[in-house]
Amino acid sequence: MRSSDPLVSAVTLLRPRIPRLLLAIGFGVLSLGSALALTALSAWLITRAWQMPPVLDLTIAVVAVRALAIGRGVFHYCERLASHDTALAAAGMARERIYARLANGRVDTVVRRHSGELVTRVGGDIDHIADALVRGVVPIGIAAVLGVVATASVATISPAVAIVMAVCLLVAGVLAPWLSARAATSQEAVALQHHSARDIATMTVLDHGSELRVSGRLDGMIAECERRQYDWGQAIDRAAAPAAIASAMSVGAIAVSVLGAVVAGIGLASAVAPMTVAVLMLVPLAAFEATAALPTAAVVLTRARLAARRVDELAGPEATVDPHLALLSHCTGELTATGVRSGYSASTATDPLTVAFPPGARALVTGPSGSGKTALLMTLAGLLPSREGAVTFDGRPLQSINEHDLVRRVGFFAEDAHLFATTVRDNLLVARGDCTDDELTDALNRVGLQQWLDGLPDGLDTVLTGGAQAVSAGQRRRLLLARAVLSRVPIVLLDEPTEHLDANDAGPILDALLDAAGGLIRSERTVVVATHHISAEHPGVDVRLLTGGGETSEPNHAVAAI
Repeated sequence: MRSSDPLVSAVTLLRPRIPRLLLAIGFGVLSLGSALALTALSAWLITRAWQMPPVLDLTIAVVAVRALAIGRGVFHYCERLASHDTALAAAGMARERIYARLANGRVDTVVRRHSGELVTRVGGDIDHIADALVRGVVPIGIAAVLGVVATASVATISPAVAIVMAVCLLVAGVLAPWLSARAATSQEAVALQHHSARDIATMTVLDHGSELRVSGRLDGMIAECERRQYDWGQAIDRAAAPAAIASAMSVGAIAVSVLGAVVAGIGLASAVAPMTVAVLMLVPLAAFEATAALPTAAVVLTRARLAARRVDELAGPEATVDPHLALLSHCTGELTATGVRSGYSASTATDPLTVAFPPGARALVTGPSGSGKTALLMTLAGLLPSREGAVTFDGRPLQSINEHDLVRRVGFFAEDAHLFATTVRDNLLVARGDCTDDELTDALNRVGLQQWLDGLPDGLDTVLTGGAQAVSAGQRRRLLLARAVLSRVPIVLLDEPTEHLDANDAGPILDALLDAAGGLIRSERTVVVATHHISAEHPGVDVRLLTGGGETSEPNHAVAAI
């Protein structure tokens, strides 16, 4: 997928249907060609009618004018249908390929980016690239064909006018768009910065609105979103200024071309028919209609090139399986961390931790918010590289294990996992696609959602409109916990599974998760729970502090305090 020009590599991602794209250009040529022919025929008809010929001599011209006027609208509509169909299909396929690459590629490509940035790249950036087909490639193709046809037609009447018009077409179709693209390149980087910051602030409000309201920061964050939106709009306005200058250059080129045609027409008035002079003067007006969209097309292509570079960085190359990575065909399922320091950066890394999780172990990772519990779980799952030390599965470093095989053995269930705007059933099948309705119902019952399920109008077929917005914070937490119950990964890493639950509900659920007899999750599966609600004296848990300099026993239950 790598190429010197990001747009070239974007073609590999979009894979537009070339015949359909050529069809769109063809319809566009017919549409503007009809306008060009309509202008020439109208000029001929007006001047010929001035000579007051028999009415029947004008009948064919009158009918042709009507046909060309209708054809222009019809062909333009067909061009829009073909170009938008191509662009929308290409955008859909591009997103599908990006999702596949993100799912099968390096996990740190995703986890080190904010969800707002991912939304911008997979959403807006793909739209920019696909928009280049409709507002970039198609207009350029149409203008190129119409420019050649119009110049050749005028050359049959006056070569001098054809030369002037060709120069003006180059100014309007090449120089003006180039200036627009060059200026837009410098402005777009600023606009991108504001766009990404706006999306990050917006996603923060959407994802953590309840917590921000409780802490009294919601109004401030909303104001921050509005400020980011305003800054983004200002940056976009500045980026549009060069396009306005380019449009003025196009108008100037049209004026020069028309004036040249008028001067030449006056000189030819005594040598050619009046109809020919009228055609010579009016055709340049229609010829420049195709170049009017080119400055905008250049800006669109510039933005698409920048978007393609960002998407190229995100998607990376096609996912391949390294044959040198080990496959876990036979394993006991012991996960061990030896002197591991985890964190998103060196400055926030945790203290060294040594802990072993034998099959069936139940463990707590406790600590205040921001102490690195989530980073530790992600490191244990192989989602984040450790700052120091090593994490092994059955004695093999995680980096030496095939990633596709590892995710079937170790499952990280995030606190902020996504709920999709689809049915309850589909939201649970994300964990395991072959679950029966009885298994889904049983899992919901075990996490305390049976009464909620009974109250839904369509049961498992009820659509959660808006995803997480359709349920309370506690119900969302229980639904995410049900996914962990349904999954079959031997090692379950749960991040804050009792968050947003009151103490009366959180305690029993945590007891069931830590029940070695298989209370909520089968006894042969390893369960590691990260939470800041639990103290080291939690009932029923054999408390052991396992650190780099501490005891290194193998209890059935353990607490790692970080």
